[in-house]
Amino acid sequence: MDTTYNVKFWKTGVNVGKRKTTHTVRWELNGREHRQTFVTAALAESFRAGLVSAARKGEAFSLSTGLPVSHISQAAGVTWYDFVIQFVDQLWARTSANNRRNVAKALTPVTIALLRSQPTAFKGVDVRRALREYAFNTLRRDQAPPEVAVILRWVQRNSLTMAAWEDEDTVETVLRAAGMKLDGTPVAASTARRTKRVLNVLIEHAIKKKVLKENPLPKGKGAASKISSAVDKRSLLNKEQAAKLLGWVHARPRGGPRLHTFFATMYYAGARPEEVVALDVGDVRLPDADADDQWGELLLHTAHPEVGRQWTNTGEVREQRGLKGRAADDTRTVPCRPALTRILRAHIEREGLKPGELLMQGEKGGDLAGSVIRRAWRRARKEVLTPYEFGSPLGRRVYDLRHTCLTNWLNAGVPAATVAEWAGNSVPVLLATYARCIDGQLDDLKQRIEGAGELPDPAAAGV
Repeated sequence: MDTTYNVKFWKTGVNVGKRKTTHTVRWELNGREHRQTFVTAALAESFRAGLVSAARKGEAFSLSTGLPVSHISQAAGVTWYDFVIQFVDQLWARTSANNRRNVAKALTPVTIALLRSQPTAFKGVDVRRALREYAFNTLRRDQAPPEVAVILRWVQRNSLTMAAWEDEDTVETVLRAAGMKLDGTPVAASTARRTKRVLNVLIEHAIKKKVLKENPLPKGKGAASKISSAVDKRSLLNKEQAAKLLGWVHARPRGGPRLHTFFATMYYAGARPEEVVALDVGDVRLPDADADDQWGELLLHTAHPEVGRQWTNTGEVREQRGLKGRAADDTRTVPCRPALTRILRAHIEREGLKPGELLMQGEKGGDLAGSVIRRAWRRARKEVLTPYEFGSPLGRRVYDLRHTCLTNWLNAGVPAATVAEWAGNSVPVLLATYARCIDGQLDDLKQRIEGAGELPDPAAAGV
């Protein structure tokens, strides 16, 4: 328990300021001073009397909050580590594998910050790995290797109680620690926001369980770093650059045509990587080879995000899920332009694929590995782009192929609502993400503005 009976009181202090006078109650627990300030002497004396009365009754005081245990919530009766384990386990069954991983990442630095003392017998990276990969993984916790189990037992013994969240200084210390990497550099703004979101969910759970009385996390617009959702225009590929990159991939001696089909589907259809790898041959609706109209369509209804086998219920690297932001059985139809129709038809014939089989497969069957995709794209950029372009954001991520496709659709004049439907986004999200990338229509817009008419020239009117 994070409590003590070693308490000492001082007389109430009076602080006379220029605008007002305050009264401060000071007391000491195990050599650490605590204080509480009040606007009137009566309030201060009443608070001090309550502390003294609790001490005379032999009541324990919390080292985290400085208050008698009867004055605080049930937080002093449960450690942070034990509560987090319970939180992770109740969350596990109803969340995706990717969310499980994000929760574990968010809780790891917070847990280290809520230790009575920092670990000296273990390396920092080992403690983080033990927490992230085992303690906060419901399926793997009991399978922790002996050296990891030793670390987790030490963390459990040295964890502060939930009462630490009732101390403002501790909350600030925890948030600072959560915003730093192991090497002392700040985490990305998106990571900081995700950690704050996870902590809010956890603390609301603690309030529901009556472990905490209120949410101590700071609120308001200034509580988190600003995050821009807009696409960096420098990351978009022009037609020539995309052609060179995909051409290099196609010429690869090992799996080149297969990977070319994957990248081409992203570039022409704007699908997410996890949606492309989940495509079934039967979901590719192509016209006959001799048809006049060579437009087809892709039916997207499943995604296979890559999260790691330790986070999925099946033990597979990828998790099978519905489309992002949609109901589990929802379907999205995306047009397949003639260029992509030819590529997909050739791919299906070359691989000998049939309906019911995955369109994009690895060399040995099954899902196309994300590591293979990223490695091929990185090598293509290095071989095709100039040193300056390679070091720039230009096509740095495979996902930039999707950004390029959606931008091209918008610049071609496709209505935003239609692009949003094809892309699987809402219209507000689409516009917020791609508004800075829309161009090519300025001349037409200028003509429309001028066509609305202008005010008469005062000089010509004789005014």
